[in-house]
Amino acid sequence: MKSVQDIAEEIVAREGGYVNDPDDPGGATNYGVTIHTMQRLGLDLDRDGDIDARDVQALSRGQAVEVFIQHYFQQLRVNALPKVLQASVFDMYVNAGANAVKILQRLLRQMGHEISIDGVIGPITVQAAKAAAREAPNHFADAYGIARRNYYFRLADRRAKSRKFARTRKGGKGGWIRRAEEFISPEYHLSDQEFRERVARWG
Repeated sequence: MKSVQDIAEEIVAREGGYVNDPDDPGGATNYGVTIHTMQRLGLDLDRDGDIDARDVQALSRGQAVEVFIQHYFQQLRVNALPKVLQASVFDMYVNAGANAVKILQRLLRQMGHEISIDGVIGPITVQAAKAAAREAPNHFADAYGIARRNYYFRLADRRAKSRKFARTRKGGKGGWIRRAEEFISPEYHLSDQEFRERVARWG
């Protein structure tokens, strides 16, 4: 079983270094830590009285790992979820914020659990997730990973500017889809043909 440190370091490696893509609502980002997160946490790294893109650029890999462990995995209670889900929800929370939890809550509803979709890992969500993990121990993580993948597809369906994150210029699986499938068993990965058919409507 991987440690939370290992999982956080993998997230940082997956996110990569500094980017400031105008098509990314997260804004300036370094190792997956957005400028909005740094402003919320008060991380004025250059100590000039404000938190801007220069502070994001100054963030180190180690600092990013610590932000994720302390302010995502622990503070947001990802660590209270069943072990089988923790890595995927942790990774998705870094990538998509509270939507990571809403995806889980919608999945739990589909599995018959009475639960609010509020994006918060509270006691009812934890209890339902643990019950679901007992009910479907061999499939729950895959079901969540597939729900992640479907979330990315729907986002790209609605927002043309986001499609470059889901499909490469050559027409293959983009970063979002590959990222989701890292947490899905190989037998549930989309084939290249299935992927092309799914995105054909994008033109």
